[in-house]
Amino acid sequence: MIGAAALWIGLLLLIGGFALDRVLSRSIVDNFDQQLNYVLNGMIAASEIGADGEVIFTRPPADQRFLEAYSGAYFQISGNGQETFPSRSLWDRRLKVDQAHQDLKELHKYNSAEFADEPLRVLERDVILPGSKVRWRYQVAQSRDAIDGQIRDLRRTLIWSFAILGVGLILMAGLQATYGLWPLRKVRREVAAIRDGVQTRISEDFPREVEPLVEEINELLAHSEAQAEEARRHAGNLAHALKTPLTVITNAATAHAPDLDDTVIREAAVMRRQVDHHLARARAIGRRASAQARATVWESVCAVERAVSRLYDQVTIDIAGDKEVQVRVERQDLDEMLGNLIENAAKYGGGRVFVTVEPAAKGFAQILVEDDGPGIPQAQRDELFVRGKRLDTTGKPGTGLGLAIVRDVAEIYGGRVELAESEDLGGLLVTLSLPLAMQAG
Repeated sequence: MIGAAALWIGLLLLIGGFALDRVLSRSIVDNFDQQLNYVLNGMIAASEIGADGEVIFTRPPADQRFLEAYSGAYFQISGNGQETFPSRSLWDRRLKVDQAHQDLKELHKYNSAEFADEPLRVLERDVILPGSKVRWRYQVAQSRDAIDGQIRDLRRTLIWSFAILGVGLILMAGLQATYGLWPLRKVRREVAAIRDGVQTRISEDFPREVEPLVEEINELLAHSEAQAEEARRHAGNLAHALKTPLTVITNAATAHAPDLDDTVIREAAVMRRQVDHHLARARAIGRRASAQARATVWESVCAVERAVSRLYDQVTIDIAGDKEVQVRVERQDLDEMLGNLIENAAKYGGGRVFVTVEPAAKGFAQILVEDDGPGIPQAQRDELFVRGKRLDTTGKPGTGLGLAIVRDVAEIYGGRVELAESEDLGGLLVTLSLPLAMQAG
């Protein structure tokens, strides 16, 4: 930041200094030209044609330098075929006269190096005096030493003043950047202290500009701690869930029970259900951290509908609603939740399943899955969310974990599952609510 500020300040000062130098130098030269033009106009006004046809002054120029040899101030009057009338200060030198151009209408200004040791500023004008047909050229010249000296002094002043200004601005930018970014050093130290276990959160004693960063870091730490605690809890739950089946198998094997085979198969199925359940939760928790999680509900519903229709070809599945709704859920988890719901509706319904996708209030989308089965009494609906609990006694295959997995995964993403009675089909109505994905732009 300091380097970028220094480059920018240096560039602006160079541009500004160059522009200011041009303006002030031009002003010095213009003021110098005005003084010479005043002398030139005075000479022309005081000129007339003498008896011999030469130019004479009715009053001589007041500047005494015109009388001193090589004084640096000169004039010269010349005409085609006429004798040149120089100032005494020219002594044995003469100003060059360029006859290739005429200056009757405009004043001609230029720099001249015709005197090797003395650069000149020259103003000239052509005049036809009354009583004469000759075009007289009036020239006034003065050494450039004076204006060159002024310009040098000006540039020296500009250079050191702009240098001081630039150093001051760069120092100020450095102090501003250092002071402004100093709180980030404190943030770094406190993050290091968190890593070393000295503290668990960043303190909130920071400037207002840094507070949002500190809040986000603290929220990230809290989120990470919550995930770690959730992982530990699930590991403990899984260990506890597997402990009983393993104990049963061990006891049966130790006692050489005659039904050992059946016991192992039964308890292995229990353990597999528990493992599947906790793996589903673990996958959802891991994917939930992605801020880019996004899935189109309609595409997922259609994919599940095609898969379920192949398994239950006698079931009719109808889909309606908004095709553009997107939820903040990974596609794999959405497919798993919808697969459980639609497959249950096809398995336990009477042959018709109706799925509706629609946006709801407060930033949620709703997926309604209805069937025309016998439904479930309200008093028994909560039992469906108990892991391994099955209300079906017909012997249809299942693990009793479908709705429990749906509820757990939905809650991980901030959603929920509700059960009710379908008014249209008469069977069970399952409402899955999931947070809508943020729209880009």
